[in-house]
Amino acid sequence: MRRIRVGIDVGGTFTKAVAIDMVQGKIIGKVTVPTTHSSSEGVSTGIVQALKSLMEKHSIQNSEIELISHSTTQAVNALLEGDTAKVGIIGMGVGLEKSNVIKRTNVKDVELAPNKYLHTCYRFLDTSKYLDDKEVEQAIGELKEEGAEVIVVSEAYGVDDPSNEKFVMEKSDIPATAGHELTGIYGLEIRTLTAAINAGILPKATSTARFVESAVRNEKIAAPVLIMKGDGGVTDMGTFQSKPIITVLSGPAASVAGALLHLRVIDGVFIEVGGTSTNVCVIKDGRPEVRYVTIMQHPTCIRSLDVRVAGVAGGSLVRWSGRKITDVGPRSAHIAGLPYSCFAAPEELEGGQIITFKPKDGDPIDYVAIESAGGKRFAITNTCAANALGLVPEGDYARANQASAKMALSILANRLGTTMEQAATMVLDISAKKVLEIVEPMIKEYKLKKERIVFIGGGGGASVLVPHIARKLQLQWKIAEHAEVISSIGVAAAMIHEEAEKTINNPKPEDISTLAEQVKKAALDRGALPESITIQSEYVSERSLLRVTAMGNVSLDIGTANAQEINEEEAHVLACELFGINEGVQRIFDMKNYHIFACELSKKKLFLKSKKQPVLVLDKYGRVRLSVDNAAIFNGSPEQVAEEIEKLLKQHSASGNDLAPQVHILDGVKLMDFSSLTAPEHVSKAVRDELKKSATRDVAAIVRLG
Repeated sequence: MRRIRVGIDVGGTFTKAVAIDMVQGKIIGKVTVPTTHSSSEGVSTGIVQALKSLMEKHSIQNSEIELISHSTTQAVNALLEGDTAKVGIIGMGVGLEKSNVIKRTNVKDVELAPNKYLHTCYRFLDTSKYLDDKEVEQAIGELKEEGAEVIVVSEAYGVDDPSNEKFVMEKSDIPATAGHELTGIYGLEIRTLTAAINAGILPKATSTARFVESAVRNEKIAAPVLIMKGDGGVTDMGTFQSKPIITVLSGPAASVAGALLHLRVIDGVFIEVGGTSTNVCVIKDGRPEVRYVTIMQHPTCIRSLDVRVAGVAGGSLVRWSGRKITDVGPRSAHIAGLPYSCFAAPEELEGGQIITFKPKDGDPIDYVAIESAGGKRFAITNTCAANALGLVPEGDYARANQASAKMALSILANRLGTTMEQAATMVLDISAKKVLEIVEPMIKEYKLKKERIVFIGGGGGASVLVPHIARKLQLQWKIAEHAEVISSIGVAAAMIHEEAEKTINNPKPEDISTLAEQVKKAALDRGALPESITIQSEYVSERSLLRVTAMGNVSLDIGTANAQEINEEEAHVLACELFGINEGVQRIFDMKNYHIFACELSKKKLFLKSKKQPVLVLDKYGRVRLSVDNAAIFNGSPEQVAEEIEKLLKQHSASGNDLAPQVHILDGVKLMDFSSLTAPEHVSKAVRDELKKSATRDVAAIVRLG
């Protein structure tokens, strides 16, 4: 029997589903249905339609499906449209700080979009005395009378002791959430605001989750249903019902996850070209960059991929002044309801004339289209321009009728008094410039090394813009396999990803251990296999913030003769490709679940040459788990490795360095990162404590050098 995973991505225009055979590691089917924004059940209807269509079209039995996961636009749509519940906020603190606590927890009405608000009402409870049932129930009752549909509880220092927040939540007879459930960091105002935004979309999320799960169960499918988070991991529907805010940007996150699965890369820029907009995300050291999310200008405590959006894509419409092309986008053919001219038959365009129009009421009238002799209108888009120039290869999703594309761009060129080639190139140049205005600052911000940067194209319009953009910067580029459904692949193959943060000064080993156990338990609860879990920690000293992350494969993905695993030879080829060299890449030693490689590079610094040793760790599926520019690496028994690290740390301190180097430990089962610890004695103790737990005879240590 086949083992099939279904991934469903909800886009602004289309909902796309893929079925992946996990034994053979290949796609066995894909379908596309219109996204059901206007349905009474919202986009959930399209999710269910896509699932049913996929099963029928590709003869998939319900017993063959082992996992269903999907991305969602529910949170974003609800916020953009102001489709939120009224939130009752209960702020808490000691009486002496009452005015300050009220100031920070009474966030009032939150503007989400022009004339769209998240409405709130407020009560304060004094926690310098024992909270009794009566006053809590009275506060909740008064908020309900003011129209509150969901309760937010936020207490000063509630992340240290959430008992009062939990007490109030338990007394609520309507949905309730609290600041401590979403983050462990200080910042009462931002914590309350995050919880309020989360609460505003709780009822809608609960309805969506129940509808999707009910529909899946009605199809007699017993497989787990997971949902994509904005940080690139997946979680269960129960978590979505209590923390829907974590799914903001889940669509772009799904695309990045799919790209990393198919195209392994250390440093790169992922560019997903859709029909209306283009998403850009930086990949550094094999991982996508993650930042705190800002929702409609409001900073939050929620972390998501740092995805930035350009208002131009494959379906963007051309604009002109009557004499020259002035812009491309932001409106698209999809929004205007026009077919692309390059997908029309040539005879449909014969005798066509350029006209100007407004895609939507209130838009400027400088968008252009072709109106045929029969009165039918066709859009001139980036896809038309790329096909007219012969830039889209055979078999590509964006490949169109080149004769029609050339005819459309010739009609435009005649009005501009230029050649077809010049008009098409001008369209692509303007579009590329808009994307590069986002890409180039990100490359500088994340300090990517130009010689290692690869542009990765995803989305149905990848071949339309990505090669053209890469050529502008003279950089390498790749188009992801199955680019048009890369987000659906990413949803299906994503890993469990759990993160915890805590505000703390000078973290100690036990602080990391506590958070590590917390995120590990969360990952296990969501379905991650224990052997697949890796735990990483980070300390942001300027914010006194400790962050610990656990990542793991969904248990159903491990334990079979899965064709996606790579052998030693494949791993070596991949390492050479990622290092960018053909010789000198050495496999360090054998280790269960990991391939570890190093190479020696010479680097000129003024008139001297210095040598450094880059180290790369791949898991058995070829995913980049660790990339270090320069490192010392050694292995042996847990006791030997602990002694070696202690010796290295003493040498490091003796040379005048107060801060410990970053240390990573692999025991064949998991990867532990101790980079959050800055004191050498803390690193040494944490490493010894961790290695005492190791059940393997041979472990490895990778120590980052300056």
